[in-house]
Amino acid sequence: MKRVKHDRILGLDPGTNILGYAIIDRYDQELRLIQMGVLNLSKLDNHQDKLKEIFLQLQEIIETYLPGIMAIEAPFYGKNVQSMLKLGRAQGVAMAAGMTMGLAIQEFSPKKIKQSVTGNGNASKEQVAAMLSHILKRPIQNEALDATDALAAAICYHQQNSGNQLQESNGSYRDWSAYIKDNPHKKRS
Repeated sequence: MKRVKHDRILGLDPGTNILGYAIIDRYDQELRLIQMGVLNLSKLDNHQDKLKEIFLQLQEIIETYLPGIMAIEAPFYGKNVQSMLKLGRAQGVAMAAGMTMGLAIQEFSPKKIKQSVTGNGNASKEQVAAMLSHILKRPIQNEALDATDALAAAICYHQQNSGNQLQESNGSYRDWSAYIKDNPHKKRS
């Protein structure tokens, strides 16, 4: 069996029609995007077939890239109970795929992920994608916003578990909250 890379993080944005995934490596405080994409399950009619496909394809992704950690977006409460149940099942199957492959798993609320990446828990998907481009210092294609949400989950894990300094080496800041923290005298009431 290949060796798992403990500093390789698999981020997931679970869904039963579109599931976003992203894989990053971390070297000290530097992050490198390895792969990101989506599993398009909308062509499958049966919900059970979608869940099976999530399990099988995620195991294949894990076998290919050998992450040691899974960071997954937790379902959020919505008005449609059936959608919430389906989303919860997709998340559970994704977590089961990770557990059977030996990954450490941590889930984050959508608000926590957005807060971690942008400094604003109510940021739009487009704002998250723009900040991800800044953090990784490369353009991130945001046609597949489910994949960027997965990337944000992976980066959230990194920031929550590495003592990550929000101020970058060039003196710029990743978000406004970090800037205000270091410059309280510039805050307007």
